Amino acid sequence: MQNRSLETGVGLFLLAGILALLLLALRVSGLSASTTNDSYKLYANFDNIAGLTVRAKVTMAGVTIGKVTAIDLDHDTFMGRVTMEVDKRVNNLPSDSTASILTAGLLGEKYVGISVGGDDKLLKDGSTIHDTQSSLVLEDLIGKFLLNSVGKDAK
Repeated sequence: MQNRSLETGVGLFLLAGILALLLLALRVSGLSASTTNDSYKLYANFDNIAGLTVRAKVTMAGVTIGKVTAIDLDHDTFMGRVTMEVDKRVNNLPSDSTASILTAGLLGEKYVGISVGGDDKLLKDGSTIHDTQSSLVLEDLIGKFLLNSVGKDAK
């Protein structure tokens, strides 16, 4: 009888461990079991979206206020179009706010950072942020640095 209770205890301990790992995986990946409808959509067009992914964070002043829900190509302007869901609690963004694609750390993940403008008109559901700053591509910077240093040596 004691052997059976020991096996049951080990089984429950193993089950609790597996549930804890599953919960940790969901938290790290940004997925959630529940969907919230207390958000609104904003759009932004960027020249270069290199490295930005769906489910990336949307932040303002370092605080997460939403997430990227879709990335498409705008066939009229040939720019990358980012669809973002922003929490309803942040419903007072001025219409001249700026959206930038930023990097967390030196080689970290990309996310959208919103800087607040000063206009009296506010962004509402379905609005587009027109003032954008594209992603910084490390390879382009290295190439420009190397070309500039080669050009100086030739002179």
